[in-house]
Amino acid sequence: MWKLVVLFWLLCLLIIFGIIGLALAAELTFTYVPLEDEEVVSVSLRGAFNSWGEWPMEEQSDGTWNITVDLEPGEYQYKFFINGKWPQDMSTARAGGPIDPNAIGYINDGFGGQNAICRIKEEVTEGVVLVHNPDAPAYLCIADERLVLRLKTSPHKVAKVFLVTDEGRWPMERQLQWEYGEVFRLSLKFPDSLKYRFVGYTIEGTEFSLPEDPSQSFFFDGIDHFPQLKWVSQGIIYQIFPERFYNGNPENDVLALKSDEFRYNEQWAQNKLWVEEGPSLANWNVPISSQHCCHQYFGGDLAGIIEKLDYLKELGVTALYLNPIFDSGSAHGYDTHDYMKVSPKFGTEEDLQDLLNEAHKRGMRVILDFVPNHTGLGFWAFQDVVKNGEDSPYWDWYFIHKWPFSPGDPSAYEAWWGVGSLPKLNTGNLEVREYLFKVVRYWLNFGADGWRVDVPNELVEAQAFFREMRQITKMEKPDAYLIAEIWQLDPSWVQGDQYDSLMNYALGRDILLNFAKGSIDGESALANLSRYFAAYGENVTAMGFNLVSSHDTGRILTDLGGGNFGDSPNPGAVERLKLLSTLFYTLPGAPVIFQGDERGILGEKEFYDSHRYPIQWDTADESLISHYKKLAQLRQKIPALTSSVVRVYYGTDNLLSFFKGEQGKGEVLIVANNGTEIEKFELPLGNWRSVTEGEILQGTIYIPSLQVRIFERL
Repeated sequence: MWKLVVLFWLLCLLIIFGIIGLALAAELTFTYVPLEDEEVVSVSLRGAFNSWGEWPMEEQSDGTWNITVDLEPGEYQYKFFINGKWPQDMSTARAGGPIDPNAIGYINDGFGGQNAICRIKEEVTEGVVLVHNPDAPAYLCIADERLVLRLKTSPHKVAKVFLVTDEGRWPMERQLQWEYGEVFRLSLKFPDSLKYRFVGYTIEGTEFSLPEDPSQSFFFDGIDHFPQLKWVSQGIIYQIFPERFYNGNPENDVLALKSDEFRYNEQWAQNKLWVEEGPSLANWNVPISSQHCCHQYFGGDLAGIIEKLDYLKELGVTALYLNPIFDSGSAHGYDTHDYMKVSPKFGTEEDLQDLLNEAHKRGMRVILDFVPNHTGLGFWAFQDVVKNGEDSPYWDWYFIHKWPFSPGDPSAYEAWWGVGSLPKLNTGNLEVREYLFKVVRYWLNFGADGWRVDVPNELVEAQAFFREMRQITKMEKPDAYLIAEIWQLDPSWVQGDQYDSLMNYALGRDILLNFAKGSIDGESALANLSRYFAAYGENVTAMGFNLVSSHDTGRILTDLGGGNFGDSPNPGAVERLKLLSTLFYTLPGAPVIFQGDERGILGEKEFYDSHRYPIQWDTADESLISHYKKLAQLRQKIPALTSSVVRVYYGTDNLLSFFKGEQGKGEVLIVANNGTEIEKFELPLGNWRSVTEGEILQGTIYIPSLQVRIFERL
């Protein structure tokens, strides 16, 4: 029935007043050309357009592989999946050039490689495009306890739009603008139910309506199908990589070696270099070794996190996101040995309970990391397969190609990106699902407040898995927070049936970081922000997990030109970090700090993951720490800064500006200057108060270089 309703309204979009021309999708053909001596068995297309699922490509008579698909206008990242494996880099992964020379560009994939980019331009044949789908949060949702209705139109063609109901008609505000579209918006007090239509006028004065037939209306049933989590919207999240955060109990340090992957990986045992440079314990400030990424242990633990909770409270932190804490064979923890056991190197279940209790006392939630796509070599089910082969009851939990095999040999079984230490789980197997859902239930009941899920797009039958996981999670704990590790703009994951938020690198790195670096100007940044916020419901962006750096990226300060690991930070880069952090503290959603970014830590992802080096607690840029504290205080003091509402205003070479909060008294205006010179700026009509200086301003003002100014409407 739900699907029929969706189809009905999509059909309504095609029965629109004659001035409207629609071009919502276009064909695009992708072609893979194998190398001369390359043996290719299978190729599929995976990208943001299919949630990184699998679209098989067909082999042609000339030996090439292709597929033609219909894509809606927009820019998409993608890769070819060749012979069951991901290419590391779509731009340079083969001799003689890129894997797909038809790509318009390439972008960091978050794993040290490059995704390809394709673009579908929006072409309007005539008149005005009008788009409204009441079943999509981007067009209808409940945010900040108000009903939000939005209409997407062609750019620069619509003068006014009104929402029409049985009670009257209300003007809608122009909220977002970019090259291919505009969004008009209106919010109302949450009604019991509502029948509504849209009526508007083009810039030439021609009237239009949606639906076209005045006897037809859209309908809202008065039910919030996708509730916003206010604790996220008003919160500040701090990401902790436990092994490198703080050592609160040196006595458990040695336990890291007892469960290390080296005990299980027979491929390593045959490698002389690995034997010589195997896992090691290290003092907190020793130099980085070649094993730093995964097997150089420094002793960070749960007791260390508890010791630093008051420090985090002073920063304004309201939630912790912990990288994996379950028993594993590495420092990072993404190779799980036992999902039901706290890693001994981090502590015990009692230590975790103490952490949860102490965090909750301070008003902090705790989000755990969940890795359902693959396990480590030491996982009990995988070890049973190693020993018993097809006689193992867990044989079908994995994708085994041959047996017997040496653990660590990626040719023997499917593994994450071909990494032999990470055998892939068969989440299409009901027994596997039931086990993983048991894990979800157990830790939620234990006291966890949500899950961040690793590589969700790579699971077998991912959509079905996560729809069920959401139902289980929300049944156990309705206000639990679900975050998907999706790097790209992809609304399909946040429609109310799977996740509350993505890891919003698409906002933090693709837009804000590039503006702060000066790589894009204010006009481009404003258009990109419009495109981003138009794609998601306001309830979704209000729950945004908004980050710029993490354990999977370089340090923000390094990305901003601050220097590399071991350097003294460049002062100009520190100012750019202050600008960047102010922007993501003022946009909708929860800002996320990766441990130590507030202290001015430097580090590259490429150099043995130096960005994960232990926090040196005796050194810090105090001006940065003070800056982060002030931002947290502003979010507490000014309600509009945690509002779900954002509205673009003005962008030019070096200036970017946008409004936060419902239009009128109390809304705020944020103005950022990423240039090296002072910039003149015209305030909108009315009186504005600088939230930092308290000065009442009108008319022309000046924005210093590398600064952000925040003004509140009086």
